[in-house]
Amino acid sequence: MSGALRPNRSIPQATVIPVLSYPRVPDAVAWLAAALGFVERVRIGEGHRAQLSVGDGAVIVTDTGGSRRQPDAERVTHTVMIRVADVVGLCAQALREGATLVMVPTEFPFGERQCTVQDPWGHRWTLSETIADVAPEDWGGQTIAPR
Repeated sequence: MSGALRPNRSIPQATVIPVLSYPRVPDAVAWLAAALGFVERVRIGEGHRAQLSVGDGAVIVTDTGGSRRQPDAERVTHTVMIRVADVVGLCAQALREGATLVMVPTEFPFGERQCTVQDPWGHRWTLSETIADVAPEDWGGQTIAPR
């Protein structure tokens, strides 16, 4: 990818934008806002699609139909990671809103405290809080290209 991306108010400005399918977009938007702090920024049609943002990230929520399906809760095909300031607090909030706990908040040697929750439709969300700035080589990783 070369050059600066042009701004367009009709698409999130994030570089990577997951598109997730839900059977009822309005219900998913309401849950993502209440449980994980997303903000709806664009709505397309009555329950067809919505763009949401959180921090400098974004997701697009689309309806099921055609070849689009919600995930099978028994088969993990993806997890969306969100960097947050307070994993424990946001995890508790998501659980109050009906999420299922997949992994309790855990501190990892790569400098992150993470937990994973599953939303009521089967999408998995890993919440990640930085607790230390750790070089990848310190825990067994390898830096390929510096930021």
